[in-house]
Amino acid sequence: MIISNTPQAPFLNVGGQLIDFATPKVMGIMNVTPDSFVPGSRTFDADSIAKRLHEILDQGADIIDIGGYSSRPGADDISPDEEYSRLARGLEIIRREAPEAIISVDTFRASVARKCVEEWGVGIINDISGSDLDPEMAETVADLRVAYILMHMRGTPATMQSLTDYSDVTAEVLEHIARRVDHLHSLGVNDIIIDPGFGFAKTIDQNYRLLDELAIFRTLGLPLLAALSRKSMIWRPLGISPDEAGEGTIVLDTVALLHGADIIRVHDVKAARQTVRLLSLLRENSK
Repeated sequence: MIISNTPQAPFLNVGGQLIDFATPKVMGIMNVTPDSFVPGSRTFDADSIAKRLHEILDQGADIIDIGGYSSRPGADDISPDEEYSRLARGLEIIRREAPEAIISVDTFRASVARKCVEEWGVGIINDISGSDLDPEMAETVADLRVAYILMHMRGTPATMQSLTDYSDVTAEVLEHIARRVDHLHSLGVNDIIIDPGFGFAKTIDQNYRLLDELAIFRTLGLPLLAALSRKSMIWRPLGISPDEAGEGTIVLDTVALLHGADIIRVHDVKAARQTVRLLSLLRENSK
């Protein structure tokens, strides 16, 4: 087993709550947007948000990742005020229905991140740009003392797929993330999760190379997140739609976990929870 030879990631402090990674964690996706790339994941009104929340929790998610800005290629840009308005609609329901839930907010804007932390007690900021799109993000996260998901991307969601020229995709993504980690550490940010950014400024072939070499990222000694759920690297080669990519997601999540992922970010929490459980049994009984 590949995973048996990789070191366990350290604890993560989320608002005073320590998360360990003896067992990988499942992050359930909640999109409070009208245009996310998976139509079935879109929740925009109060009833659909509450329904999705209870689905995520009932199926056993460890973390809820809520996003109000669609980062799919070609998605419309929206203002920070509109993004925060969408997030606040969802956060109010989460805090009312599940006050103890661990919440991650998917935003690359420092002003939006600050409001979500200060007004709703969010414990994790999930930044698809790794602070590249907002120069104030790193300092803001340091000031707020929250956990931070550092993802690799080039350009913006609108331009990223034209920026896929790498000599060695894994080496360059690793180097980029390592530099950002050093900068965050210099600011006093200690609770960092790294994400190589599957689907963001990578071709399909590059995505599979990153997945095959995912264990290399464990050398940074930080929790490792794999966000593969229903992405085009699954459905395009198979000639299907994102809504039909559930089975392919399970396959790639399995590979990611075997290569050392500590967190899988998913639309289908039940399937991910079962995947983690079965792989945990395999790990416990491997020689």
